[in-house]
Amino acid sequence: MTEDNHSLTTEFILTGFADHPELKILLFLVFFTIYLITMVGNLGLVALIVTEHRLHTPMYIFLGNLALMDSFCSSAITPKMLQNFFSKDRLISLYECMAQFYFLCLAETADCFLLAAMAYDRYVAICKPLQYHTMMSKKLCIQMTAGAYAAGNIHPTIHVGFLFRLTFCRSHQINHFFCDVLPLYRLSCVDPFINQLMVLIFAGSVLVFTITIVIISYLFILFTIFKMKSKEGKGKALSTCASHFLSVSIFYGSLLFMYVRPNSGNKDDKDIPVAIFYTLIIPLLNPFIYSLRNKEVINTTKKIWRRIYDMRKQILSNMHN
Repeated sequence: MTEDNHSLTTEFILTGFADHPELKILLFLVFFTIYLITMVGNLGLVALIVTEHRLHTPMYIFLGNLALMDSFCSSAITPKMLQNFFSKDRLISLYECMAQFYFLCLAETADCFLLAAMAYDRYVAICKPLQYHTMMSKKLCIQMTAGAYAAGNIHPTIHVGFLFRLTFCRSHQINHFFCDVLPLYRLSCVDPFINQLMVLIFAGSVLVFTITIVIISYLFILFTIFKMKSKEGKGKALSTCASHFLSVSIFYGSLLFMYVRPNSGNKDDKDIPVAIFYTLIIPLLNPFIYSLRNKEVINTTKKIWRRIYDMRKQILSNMHN
């Protein structure tokens, strides 16, 4: 591969964090720790929801799938990034680029629809509690989850398909720590206007549709809470929704800033802090945001730890006997 402007590029160099080689060990340790905690937190939450029948309700089914997608999102990015801290060439092929973006976009799109489904679930639980089991049936819950995964697969397929119309004959350096489509468009020697338009249309549609569901659901929830006479009932309802609303605000805010803001294709390394936030930090925070404010999850976790402790005690007792 040469750097000649007329030769087509099929491999790229990920230059994210390359400006600070003296910090590579520290950055490696920080991001490795974040990845480890993210995987333990999210997969632990998935295991907890799967094993405990009390948590087999729509809210926890959505939460378990959200945790699964968060671990998926982090795994699409972090291993390659950690490898690049000690790689001499930092190379990634065009097809690896497409695969990395595909899996990241799948996870992020599914997250959008799962967060919208969780908002609707909270609306039904608080505004129409007597009809909850009818309106949020197991069948509807499965359909909404399947719909999130279907949208998650269709959305990146469109963008990856449009990537094949581009050729890359400029610089082969991607000023990012993973292969996102926006940095790739800057390297194209074919006008990427159509690709950028597709991002605006499809990413914008996903965000507008899901955010609209979230906003409408929470407006109805707030009206219902304000009508409540009991302070205890108000506090309980607000506590139920607070963790979800916090997660939604952080997640959608960073995605809107990254993909739907004006002139997003002309930015350079300013995208990196935002990308770190939505690909690494949000998947790290979500299990703690939901678990630490959820008494049922905390109580179930304590119960499992007690079982493990009792089993260990019993095994040690049998060994001594």
